[in-house]
Amino acid sequence: MDLHPGKCWDNSKKGSWKTIMLLAYQSLGVVYGDLSISPLYVFTSTFAEDIEHSETNEEIFGTLSFVFWTLTLIPLFKYVFVVLRADDNGEGGTFALYSLICRHAKVSLIPNRQHADEALSTYKMEEAPEKDTNKMKMLLEKYKALHTALLIVVLLGTCMVIGDGVLTPAISVFSAVSGLEVSMSKTHHQYAVIPITCFILVCLFALQHYGTHKVGFFFAPIVLTWLLCISTLGIYNILKWNPHIYTALSPYYMFKFLKKTRISGWLSLGGILLCITGSEAMFADLGHFTYMAIQIAFTFLVYPALILAYMGQAAYLSCHHNSDLQISYYVSVPESVRWPVLILAILASVVGSQAIISGTFSIINQSQSLGCFPRVKVVHTSDKIHGQIYIPEINWILMILCIAVTIGFRDTKHMGNASGLAVMTVMLVTTCLTSLVIVVCWHKPTILALCFLLFFGSVELLYFSASVTKFREGAWLPILLALFLMIIMFLWHYATIKKYEYDLHNKVSLEWLLALGPSLGIARVPGIGLVFTDLTTGIPANFSRFVTNLPAYHRILVFVCVKSVPVPHVTAAERYLVGRVGPAAHRSYRCIVRYGYRDVHQDVDSFETELVQKLVDFIQYDWYRTRGSNMSIEDDGSHSNESSSHRLTVIGTTSFCSQQGYESQQSVQPAGSVSVGFPTVQSMTDVIEMEQMDVTQRRVRFAIDDDHESDTRSEVGVQMQEELEDLYAAQEAGIAFILGHSYVRAKQGSSLLRKLALNYGYNFLRRNCRGTDVALKSYYKL
Repeated sequence: MDLHPGKCWDNSKKGSWKTIMLLAYQSLGVVYGDLSISPLYVFTSTFAEDIEHSETNEEIFGTLSFVFWTLTLIPLFKYVFVVLRADDNGEGGTFALYSLICRHAKVSLIPNRQHADEALSTYKMEEAPEKDTNKMKMLLEKYKALHTALLIVVLLGTCMVIGDGVLTPAISVFSAVSGLEVSMSKTHHQYAVIPITCFILVCLFALQHYGTHKVGFFFAPIVLTWLLCISTLGIYNILKWNPHIYTALSPYYMFKFLKKTRISGWLSLGGILLCITGSEAMFADLGHFTYMAIQIAFTFLVYPALILAYMGQAAYLSCHHNSDLQISYYVSVPESVRWPVLILAILASVVGSQAIISGTFSIINQSQSLGCFPRVKVVHTSDKIHGQIYIPEINWILMILCIAVTIGFRDTKHMGNASGLAVMTVMLVTTCLTSLVIVVCWHKPTILALCFLLFFGSVELLYFSASVTKFREGAWLPILLALFLMIIMFLWHYATIKKYEYDLHNKVSLEWLLALGPSLGIARVPGIGLVFTDLTTGIPANFSRFVTNLPAYHRILVFVCVKSVPVPHVTAAERYLVGRVGPAAHRSYRCIVRYGYRDVHQDVDSFETELVQKLVDFIQYDWYRTRGSNMSIEDDGSHSNESSSHRLTVIGTTSFCSQQGYESQQSVQPAGSVSVGFPTVQSMTDVIEMEQMDVTQRRVRFAIDDDHESDTRSEVGVQMQEELEDLYAAQEAGIAFILGHSYVRAKQGSSLLRKLALNYGYNFLRRNCRGTDVALKSYYKL
């Protein structure tokens, strides 16, 4: 239940400097946990086996130069100054970019889109030029193959984020615990690090069901303390060992590094790229903070702290060439503070792991909302903080995989190779989607988007190529995970679309529903029947089978469609679209419940009560509008099925209040109109969404004439009261949920691959995932 739909931070809100600074402080624990612990394993992964630390320090200086410019170009220039501006109503992430593109260009594969969705307040778009001749947009809309390719790219990025949710906790905690090697013998260290790491991971995942809001206030102080710690140690090492280390920031040392190390140096880039792991969180978690807060936190605290930490480590290593210990962060920590730093590092690694685990839950929930992931149980751990969720099945699968990675790899090098490939793939996907946003959504010149793509894409491709070459040394894992997840997600999405198309093709006519009655042996029993369907128009075929097998249906019939729209959030006032199916005397209605891809669904108990209240508001509004305008909107048998199903009204959160005079905003409505809506019932305002965009609107004030309209008002009042009494009586009799179960099989003549995918693959997933009713349920752990 979204008790506070406006709780999430909106980037459009400027706020005071005090608020911005508070948000910047809070973002440390949520956004920068993963990025801040990267100094633990960057140098270790880079110098694992490919290159060696020589007396000339060219390897150390070259690595530092690469780290500096990578942190400057990718997180600072790309994300802070460009990508963070590509928000979707304040939300960020892969699906935010995809939804932006889908709203500005007709490339979405979601089948049940309506014109009424475009009237949502969050469905805002950048105003296009008067003559919009965007060739890229026209090309995307023209070819259906490009729609599928775009979805595959988005799913690839999503799968790599989930893969990162497996690898980041493992490498973060393992690298932090590996600091024991400095204080323990090699024999004891070998048998201590793996069990301790696994124990911490088990505890971390076992605590997920409590929700991050109960321990979240610890996160920001831990990360802040860690950043101050590594920056202080960096300054200490710079002043003590090599005050002139700043000269290594010159790009000259990058070329010198590659010239000396050649192929080994290029392969070592797979370890250097780990310095930007967690950068994607700045964009993915944008919805919880503001653009300025994230920008201030990174630019003035995180970025300088990380640079000082890497410079300090490089300064120490430049004066210590013959160390018996493996190059790691802890060798540069003074022995007197080594244990406190080790404990703080473990705490910081837990915070960073927590952030990526929560992000994995969030992106799986978004994928499920868009029909790209099998249904799973989503537990909402907070009734106050928007978007904090827990998915039990995914949590335990992630835990098992994290422990398997830790035990299987047993070293930072292989974990770093795997994590680096996952991170760089996500960044490449973000770069490609942002390039499309620049052209399609921001209406900028194509050359500008091409420059963005070539500049940042070439840098990321350089790192990506180095990671791919480590396929046999750990990089195979994210590729295998992504391939497995993409098959599942694409198969589920494909079958979902085919099911919808089949249901749309086989829906029954309105005339069939109106003909049902005692003459055919059909009885109307007391109560409310909620028929759940994916269709936004027409009568679903599963209802006809229901009536055929059981020749009776409820006195009040409501066809309910719970659908997702390509916006992050739908306000409570715009969530319900309600209309009639047939004439008022038939007591049949259609209710479309709309959610954004980041919204949480209603609790099953409150859903029944709220739905009945929306019906009450709609009935009152409908009858008073009929009286006031002297124009009936109820459907009779002469109307087509499409027409009747599309006459829908937005029912807000405000209770109905009858008035003797009211204003109604009407449009000149041709036969092509598709929906009727208004922001709240109390405002008594109709907003009629037209297929034609150039519609002339006029405002009319209706006043009730007591002498002329007394008979009509009395008759309408009686009919409205009878309909309300029928509804309340049906509610007292009970509410029944009517859910249909579909079985998908490939048609005759299909290819062997399609038969295997649908008959076995999809049906296996359908039998082993949650039922359709899970979309209506939500649980709290308060």
